[in-house]
Amino acid sequence: MDEQDLRRITEVSYLNTDNTWRYRAILHFCFKRHEHMQTYVYPEDIFHELTKDPSFQEYTFEQLEQDLSMLVSWKNLIPHQETGRAKTIADFKKRRYRYQCTPYTVEIERMVERLKTLGEEFSGSLETTQFDRILRAMRDFLLPTKPLSDEELNQTWQDLEHYFHTLVQNASDYLAHIKSAKVEERMQTVAFIVYKDRFTQYLQTFVVGLQRSAKRLENLFEQSTPEAEDALFQRLTDYQLSIPRLGEEKSRDAYLEDFRESFLVMREWFIGTGYRDSELATLSRETVDTIRRITKFAQRLAEQHQVFRSRKAEYLHLARWFSRLPTKEEADRLSAIVFGVAGGRHFYGEPREAEDMNRRLEEEPATKLTLKPRVNTYRERTRQVPVQSRRNEKAAARQAHLLRQQKLAGFMQSLSADGIIDFAGLPVLSREARQMLLGWVAKALQRNPIHTELGTVMELMWNRQDRSSIVMHCEDGDFSLPHLKFRICS
Repeated sequence: MDEQDLRRITEVSYLNTDNTWRYRAILHFCFKRHEHMQTYVYPEDIFHELTKDPSFQEYTFEQLEQDLSMLVSWKNLIPHQETGRAKTIADFKKRRYRYQCTPYTVEIERMVERLKTLGEEFSGSLETTQFDRILRAMRDFLLPTKPLSDEELNQTWQDLEHYFHTLVQNASDYLAHIKSAKVEERMQTVAFIVYKDRFTQYLQTFVVGLQRSAKRLENLFEQSTPEAEDALFQRLTDYQLSIPRLGEEKSRDAYLEDFRESFLVMREWFIGTGYRDSELATLSRETVDTIRRITKFAQRLAEQHQVFRSRKAEYLHLARWFSRLPTKEEADRLSAIVFGVAGGRHFYGEPREAEDMNRRLEEEPATKLTLKPRVNTYRERTRQVPVQSRRNEKAAARQAHLLRQQKLAGFMQSLSADGIIDFAGLPVLSREARQMLLGWVAKALQRNPIHTELGTVMELMWNRQDRSSIVMHCEDGDFSLPHLKFRICS
């Protein structure tokens, strides 16, 4: 992550402070002048414009100068000293400025203008023509029918990026609009039935266009090679570096990285990666799910509307039809069509051995299912099993445990030399011996000396000022710890 992504943006301070209403009014006026090609703004013009508003009736020119100084300190305005109108030495000594909006301020004000038009809901649209434009621009960029100059190649790349960003933004905004709470509420009203068909057709047309263009775009990406793409990025970089710019200019590597990353985003959006589906497939699924949800809402509303209609004529027609049938088999079929299958039961079997959709039913192995009576008094039969004596097994296990403990106790006693167990001179320890020693250390750190399970009293000796460490070798690995010792007290 670049350092620019983490720094505090001082230029937006005027949007949320004590005198925001004054700062925003000043910068909005300067921004409007900038949009009308008037780069420099004089304080007198600002003051004259602000005092037209009733909120600035008590606003003084001194307050305006203070606000302008604050905006300059926030890097929203660039002051330029005005010397051409000085008629006396006193006028020259009294500095007069004209102000210019910084690029950050212009973009912030443009963003604020767009925010005013957004409203509380998402908008956006699903236009199939966007896919055609992207497909045409992608074909001209990767596989042009005629050689393109560097300028034409750069324009094709800019068109491709513009079409791609427009598609992504409009599609995401439109789907977010459809999934919003207000739209969900409107879909559940009777008035929505009128728009259901037009709404569904609009989404279906988008899905058809999406599916038609998806395969073509995938073929374009597959036909392209990394070498050819890198050559195109090199040409785009050369063209950008050939444009004269005053001030800071991006390096060649930065341009190349931007182009490669943008193209990689497009590739993954359209064809995905090896571990996840493409965003195009996700967009298709969400659109189809939206069509299903709309159809479900419309069907539910239609059924609620039909509840209040009398179906007497339909029932009489079915009754006459049923009475005129010649055989019971035809009557059963009519009843099954109208009312559904009578007396149906659900059977649950084990999972299939193979997930072959073309496998025939008679080829499947039979599943045996034991049915139980559905009555409260049913209880499964249980077999009475005599209690078996495990005395010999328990005695053998106890004897084996005691032998292991005796061996471990003998080994632990052999570790001491002159009543001292020095961790630095220990041999290779088994897992049980290591656990016992570290257990003693844990107890001693809480309360020293300690009584061990071997019946001895141990005192931990540790020079806390000594920062050196030793390695205790064990059968299951090496353990690094400070230089510790145990003294056997009794």
